[in-house]
Amino acid sequence: MSDAMLHAVDQDPDDFAVQIADSIESFIVATTEVAKGDEPDSAVPFLLLEVSQLLLTGGRLGAHEDIVPDERYEPDTGPDLDVDELRERFAVLLDPVDVFSEVFDPYEPRKAPVPSRISDSLADIVTDLRHGLAHYRAGRTTEALWWWQFSYFSNWGPTASATLRALQSLVAHVRLDQPLAELDGLDTDEDLTEELLAEEAGKVMAEEIAGPLGLRRARR
Repeated sequence: MSDAMLHAVDQDPDDFAVQIADSIESFIVATTEVAKGDEPDSAVPFLLLEVSQLLLTGGRLGAHEDIVPDERYEPDTGPDLDVDELRERFAVLLDPVDVFSEVFDPYEPRKAPVPSRISDSLADIVTDLRHGLAHYRAGRTTEALWWWQFSYFSNWGPTASATLRALQSLVAHVRLDQPLAELDGLDTDEDLTEELLAEEAGKVMAEEIAGPLGLRRARR
């Protein structure tokens, strides 16, 4: 299915597949535009909005009955598009708040948080979504929905949830005029305990990041 056919006039806008595909394509387009860095002052609030909307789409997929693909084996979509440039642009745009602390499974007892990067998370989410979009554009609607639903549970859903929590926390720190703990010098390939995370955390006042990232401090 071509880009022109993706929004063909004979498609029912109330159709579940059309709504899901439109939402996913909108997220990809919007985040790609943010990554260009043309409007850095609104980057974080805009990402907060976009990830929130994407998770609504994910919730719809998660609440839907299991989607069974038409074929036993997944058809080849060709190589996934490279997202390294997207990842690098976000890393530059979000510095110095790119690294955040994440717990992978909130139901796993005493699980220590690990450092993650918003830039990595956004690039990984886009990769998953594009893969399903390739099926959708090729006319394999059920395959696309199956992939988006499966990867929502297995990868992009948890990743987007953690990213949303980081973005919401960042906005809250600034709006509530609270000091922001920065993971100073941490890298995502380090295996760090909660105590080490706390030890490494440095203090960065909200005003140091509010202006460049388009956030406003709380009024006194």
